[in-house]
Amino acid sequence: MKFSKYHALGNDYLVMDPADLPAPLTVEQVRVICHRHFGIGSDGILLGPLPADGAQCALRIYNPDGSEAEKSGNGLRIFSRYLWDRKLVGDAEFAIQTAGGTVRATVFDAGQAVRMDMGRVSFWSDAIPVSGPRREVLQEPLTAGDRVFTVCCATIGNPHCVLPLPEINADLARKYGPVIETHAAFPRRTNVQFLKVLDRANLQIEIWERGAGYTLASGSSSSAAAAVARRLGLCEAKVAVHMPGGVIAIEIGTDYSIRMTGSVTRVGEGVLSEEIFSARRPA
Repeated sequence: MKFSKYHALGNDYLVMDPADLPAPLTVEQVRVICHRHFGIGSDGILLGPLPADGAQCALRIYNPDGSEAEKSGNGLRIFSRYLWDRKLVGDAEFAIQTAGGTVRATVFDAGQAVRMDMGRVSFWSDAIPVSGPRREVLQEPLTAGDRVFTVCCATIGNPHCVLPLPEINADLARKYGPVIETHAAFPRRTNVQFLKVLDRANLQIEIWERGAGYTLASGSSSSAAAAVARRLGLCEAKVAVHMPGGVIAIEIGTDYSIRMTGSVTRVGEGVLSEEIFSARRPA
């Protein structure tokens, strides 16, 4: 099994071409491949290019727990760079189809930066989804363990729960992220962003990613957090989102469409040994 590895601000993915696989990936294979000690290690697998209608190609996105993500901003930037590296696309804008909708990408700066039109953010509960009557989920109480948070929820093709707070840190995300991800309010689980407004042009987030855990950076999380801050009147339409792994630039349209720009770094290529799937591992 061949793979290419990239990271986007420390959020790392393996890209695997279906043409190089002897059979479709299983959930257990995904878990082993992504494991930091028993596999190559990554925040997920990008499977493509796949056939698509009305787009350059389609992409499937696997989380480290074997589940599939509808959309990933960092994953899409990485996949765009991979297509560019393979000369399957050039400098012109192109489209990628995902389970969370079709996005448009432009690779520039000699491949080291990618601009993505991510689609529109919705705050409606049935679109996210969030349980209960149909409503825009803005500034609602949510009990998680020993705390009650005020949350806003959104989707940009995948679900997000944003918690505006005066102070945030990694420990907070690690403690409450998994509780909120699997909260009964979210029938498909959710990504979680702990949001601090630095000023009207700068936001800071800590991220707990659905199916992956604590994450250094996330494009869709940056998009959702920025949209929430904008909806609450806390930031301008152009904002920098600061994360432990680095900064992503977000532009928010009047209809809450999102344009995201961020870096991509190529790590390398390799071949997986079949032995990793048969080796004994702790339960």
